[in-house]
Amino acid sequence: MRNKNFWVLLLLMLAGIVLGGFIGNLAEGVSWLSWLNFGQSFGLDSPLILNFGILVITFGLSIKITMAGIIGVVIALITYRIL
Repeated sequence: MRNKNFWVLLLLMLAGIVLGGFIGNLAEGVSWLSWLNFGQSFGLDSPLILNFGILVITFGLSIKITMAGIIGVVIALITYRIL
């Protein structure tokens, strides 16, 4: 069995998420492909701001999981298994 690199898997999964999200946004206007952009967003609605007088730190995180993103991750995992 070949030794597979974790960084390759991470890179493929990130590429799958990004490309899936991009395809989901493109398919939003097409009536029979609009299901690709169906998903759920979660995270902080407004950023958390810590003001220390001299230093201001802002935290914010929002994640949107769509059907196209899930399909992109599945394709990335299949590609990783083939490589």
